[in-house]
Amino acid sequence: MPEERSPVLGVFDSGFGGLTVLRALLPRIAGAHYIYLGDTARLPYGAKSQATIARYAVESARFLEDHGAEYLIIACNTATALALDEIKAAVAIPVIGVIEPLVHAAQKRHPNSEVLVLATTATVQSHAYAKLSEAQGLRAMEKECPLLVPLVEEGWIDHPVTRDVLRIYLTEALAAGRPKAVLLGCTHYPLIAPEIEAMLRELGSNAEIIDSAQATAAEVERVVARQSPATQVPATFECFATDSVDKFERLGSLFLGRAIEHVHHLDLGG
Repeated sequence: MPEERSPVLGVFDSGFGGLTVLRALLPRIAGAHYIYLGDTARLPYGAKSQATIARYAVESARFLEDHGAEYLIIACNTATALALDEIKAAVAIPVIGVIEPLVHAAQKRHPNSEVLVLATTATVQSHAYAKLSEAQGLRAMEKECPLLVPLVEEGWIDHPVTRDVLRIYLTEALAAGRPKAVLLGCTHYPLIAPEIEAMLRELGSNAEIIDSAQATAAEVERVVARQSPATQVPATFECFATDSVDKFERLGSLFLGRAIEHVHHLDLGG
């Protein structure tokens, strides 16, 4: 009888936000080994063309497959929205993005309702959430929130400026409808989920917050855990970054919620 092996999963993002997906994944699949790649030298992807985003994402996906990944998690809303088909065509392993699990979670909890998607400009302009939501029977309002990523990366999580920015964005969004759920369509946003929820309540909304990190982790667990051996061994991870490893260790630890002691530097070219 062949020996059962714990799964190896590749997790890819243009930077640090995907570490919130890794953070949600680590407790779910015992014994799994994760290889995380943050393409920090070439971020932000949202300012690039679709062809460039696809090229960058495919290069990272192939690197993870070549390094033993048996599943690939695209922990980046921009890459999922603009390059998922190209990534799937480029590798021979299962690929899971962050958009479909989040929309499915919203549809399951609030069928045939109105939802609000908070996301970066590139993700909103792709209308990936709106299209998939419509196919699932949901009515999606999409709100660009370009200032939230730099605020999170500055470490201004519980900060008056962040609360003021949230008040402006959410006031504008809620003027257009009364959503039953707010979808966090950027992997940075889970770090400020409590602040988003508090502002929603302040503005009179009882909408449920659903974040892509938890929704994606739940989908990966559903796909992978049923094929994995039972074990009590904790999951492990290693990280690669295409820019400063010192910055990745420092800032990445904020997103992961634990220390990142060693990061491998990777040069993927220009």
